[in-house]
Amino acid sequence: MKLSEDYRTRPIRFLELWENENWKLKVYGITFTNDTLDQILVKAVHKVTFERLEISGSKTNHYGVGFVGIHQGKTGNFVFVDWWADENELHHHVYVSPSEDPLKLEYMTPTGLAACAWDLFLISYERDAWVRYVLKQSESPNIEGYLSAHLNENV
Repeated sequence: MKLSEDYRTRPIRFLELWENENWKLKVYGITFTNDTLDQILVKAVHKVTFERLEISGSKTNHYGVGFVGIHQGKTGNFVFVDWWADENELHHHVYVSPSEDPLKLEYMTPTGLAACAWDLFLISYERDAWVRYVLKQSESPNIEGYLSAHLNENV
């Protein structure tokens, strides 16, 4: 096996909280080259996120909380929309678009594509936050504590 290049760290940064009447989602950016995400991509992700939640989220026993990863990668954009349901289950939906056409987000979940090494780091962080603030506090789950826990690290 020959890799195209050595591993490079990438910044994962909490961007903001997206909210509507039913959902609160932590939004993260991951970039290959720098800390600045294409705002056209961010707006496109906002649109597909709330469309996905309306289509799929409403069919789950959810808590109205989750997270979104916007990964502006080396050769394309990788996006995931995740939310928590049934106490300990993560629903994960993936979109991909070419770097040169960020608006062309294609729904990839049915292909089985899940995450890259950097995305998995973020997903693992969110899993640990869910366990710490919700599952380990079964008498009084701390959803606000979960939403306040943010990852900002180079990985």
